[in-house]
Amino acid sequence: MAFVASGKNFLGRSSMRHPLLHAIQGLRYKRKLEVILTTSIDKLGKAGETVRVAPGYFRNYLMPKMLALPNIDKFRYLVDEQRKIYPPKEDEEVKVVSKTEGSEIKEYETAATRLCSTRLTIRKFIIEGKGEELREPVTKEEIISEVARQLQVRIEPENLHLPSPMSNLGEYKVPLRLPNAIPKPTGMEWILNVKIRKR
Repeated sequence: MAFVASGKNFLGRSSMRHPLLHAIQGLRYKRKLEVILTTSIDKLGKAGETVRVAPGYFRNYLMPKMLALPNIDKFRYLVDEQRKIYPPKEDEEVKVVSKTEGSEIKEYETAATRLCSTRLTIRKFIIEGKGEELREPVTKEEIISEVARQLQVRIEPENLHLPSPMSNLGEYKVPLRLPNAIPKPTGMEWILNVKIRKR
């Protein structure tokens, strides 16, 4: 045993190393398991195929979610019988339909009517003893983020006309600057109704 230990020390200290000993140090045996996929998984395979995966990936991800089964005769037979009863559906090609200018204008128009017909509610803290004055004023960026969160409409900062931040509780009418391509309803302006309430 002392000879082996001294041999290790000798190899560790010397500037020359034997090429075989150096190559074996980082070598690991990579074992793969063969599994049967129950559902199609991107970058792995389609349902019913037999693929090779790492044991940890199968044990921790595929097996608990029932995405794959071990490749043994019993499971292979069950999968084959199931495929006879329920044949796999053919993947249909999805056709991408390009949006026309008319459909885009309709989308913009529905978004604009949604903005005008609903009220945006923002809750803010007030300064105690100063009435309805807010701790932090409501800015244009905050209104844009709340519109995206509450109304699911994405607007740009230049679409809102807010000369100064809102610093008091109450109801406000914020004018919208929308493109001229969107037709305005007769006798109406594009206005966003904002209500600031106490939190």
